[in-house]
Amino acid sequence: MNFLSRIYCRIYQQIFHLAIPFLPYRNPKIIKLNELNTILNKENVNKLMIVTDKNLVANNILTSFLNIINIPYVIYDDVKPNPTIEAVERARDLYIKEKVTGILAIGGGSVLDLAKICLARVKKPKKSIKKMEGLLKIRKKLPPLIAVPTTAGTGSETTLAAVITDEVTKHKYPINDFSLIPHYAILEPTLTTNLPKSLTATTGLDALTHAVEAFIGHSTTRKTRKMSIEATKLIVNNLKECYYNPHDLVARENMLYAAHYAGIAFTISYVGYIHAIAHSLGGKYGVPHGLANAVIMPQVLEIYGKACYKKLAYLARISKISTAKDNKVAAKDFIDYLYKTNAELKIPKYLTMINKDDVKEMAHYAAKEANPLYPCPRLFNEQELIKIYYKIGDINE
Repeated sequence: MNFLSRIYCRIYQQIFHLAIPFLPYRNPKIIKLNELNTILNKENVNKLMIVTDKNLVANNILTSFLNIINIPYVIYDDVKPNPTIEAVERARDLYIKEKVTGILAIGGGSVLDLAKICLARVKKPKKSIKKMEGLLKIRKKLPPLIAVPTTAGTGSETTLAAVITDEVTKHKYPINDFSLIPHYAILEPTLTTNLPKSLTATTGLDALTHAVEAFIGHSTTRKTRKMSIEATKLIVNNLKECYYNPHDLVARENMLYAAHYAGIAFTISYVGYIHAIAHSLGGKYGVPHGLANAVIMPQVLEIYGKACYKKLAYLARISKISTAKDNKVAAKDFIDYLYKTNAELKIPKYLTMINKDDVKEMAHYAAKEANPLYPCPRLFNEQELIKIYYKIGDINE
């Protein structure tokens, strides 16, 4: 990136960093399942829409909720990975038709993202999803949203972010607004015990990506550093236990809290190029977000090089991945740990579906998403990002 562009990005990021104490960040209130009806009554929800996916319905994951809800409800279960504009609009139509007054979203990040933007479209009927892309384009209080994550990864129950895909162009629209932060969250470990091993792995590494990107960026705060550190330690100590012993409820609960803490961290301190690249791959090829992040993370951290050695070294030492005193050595130990963990959890080293002809377009979208907002350790322009796509796709230049 040239000097003037880099200065512009850093000034832009510094302004946002200085503004953090004055922005209306909030954390969802964590509640127990047996408190659900009390909360619905408190929030004057007289008809509920449950947003979920067909797989969770088929596997009776909703049973414990449906058995206790004491108000009328409807179910919208047509949520797929990388939710589309068209799916959001169908959910919104059902919400309006059934005169619903609140949403209970049960599922992974895709479910929670769809629920957030469904409510945004309910409150902003004249603003299309395309016009919501970016920062603070909603600015309106939304109806009650109770988020129930069934994967320990996205941290969507904490975040002001949602990503919706245009089913025609395959472009992903990142949407960020304080009003999108759910009002309540239920962290129930029993909901995660039947996840496929592959999903346990990729969602857990998704959470680690959130913690790492929030920690190594230039917009950290005391709170986000604390959250990132705690999330990293929990993931290092519990992810493999969940993978090999899926019914270990202590490990499962620890992973849910890790994802929650990492979500709080990156909501305030942002992510980086790992996410920007992953979003473009999800939009173009439907690559699951956690899988993309897991593959991309160690390779981008290598490219950042000395710009993140000190912070990576700290994470490596505090999570007991490394005892090396030299920051470069400890940082490389952390990156090696990521490569070895990916291999152990059967995550590929490269994303070989990347087509060389698509790289320029994806790099354009990644640069547009990341610059000037994401406070990454190093800044990249489109040409530099193209080289990263070649690297993660194992493509010869």
